[in-house]
Amino acid sequence: MAESKRQMVYFVGAGPGDVELITVKGRRLLDAADCIIYAGSLVNPEILTGCQAEIHDSSGLNLDEIITIMHTAWQQGGIVVRLHTGDPSIFGAIKEQMARLDALDIPYEVIPGVSSAFAAAANTGS
Repeated sequence: MAESKRQMVYFVGAGPGDVELITVKGRRLLDAADCIIYAGSLVNPEILTGCQAEIHDSSGLNLDEIITIMHTAWQQGGIVVRLHTGDPSIFGAIKEQMARLDALDIPYEVIPGVSSAFAAAANTGS
C-alpha cells in the first residue's frame, strides 16, 4: 500500500453480505490494514478471512472504546479500517465517529460499498 494510505482511518462498506460483493478498493484496504474494527453483529465475518490485521468486533464496544482503538492504531502509523455493512454513507452510523475523529484531528475517508439495492436487482434474474 502506498505511503499516502498511511495515517488514515477508512470507513469501508462491506456490501450486502456476500463476501464477493465488496469493492476492489475495499478489499485492497482490508488486505493492507493494520487494524480492522468490524460490526460483528452485522458484517459477515468470512470477509475477514486472510486479513493479517489486528481485528476487533465492535458489537460489544461503545463509541469511546471504538475511537480509542482507532486512535491508538492511527498513532502507531497503521492503516485503520472501520468495516460497516452495505454502504456506510447511506445507513451506517458513521457521523458520530467522524465527529470524534475530527476532534482528534484524525483524517478519514469513506469507501462506499455495494448497496443492497444493487444486489437485490442483480438477484432478480431479470
